Amino acid sequence: MKTFKALSYGTVGLLILIGIGAVLAGLGFILEPDGSGLGMSVKLLKDSPFNDFLIPGITLLVVNGILSLVVAYLVYIENRYAGNATIVLGIAMIIWISAQVYWIGWVSGLQPLLLVIGCIEMGLGYYLNRVYNRPHGMFKSNSHHDSHAH
Repeated sequence: MKTFKALSYGTVGLLILIGIGAVLAGLGFILEPDGSGLGMSVKLLKDSPFNDFLIPGITLLVVNGILSLVVAYLVYIENRYAGNATIVLGIAMIIWISAQVYWIGWVSGLQPLLLVIGCIEMGLGYYLNRVYNRPHGMFKSNSHHDSHAH
């Protein structure tokens, strides 16, 4: 159970870190869609479907930011859907970075790191699912005594 608590708190910490970073970056792109506030240029988007960073900023803020913070809370309270939600966030991170690399290329050392973090999120979510969805108690109940007429 100590391992579970450590991984659970580690997952919460990771999701909070991702969430805060994504909220700040998303707000930066929303407030300055030309990317200048974050040291980016719209020239990076020349091969993408976007003219500026507004839509990517909103997506970053909501999906990787706010949802990561919400899921961190779900993990903290040991909600039964926390594992699945963590897996979905991992998949979203992988899609986010893959789309980024497809449209703008490898432009930052954060991209491979975030790709790995997406995979880690998926693994943590899988582990959380296994723990949250196992039968309660030390042994599985066969419930044979429930089916007998007394």
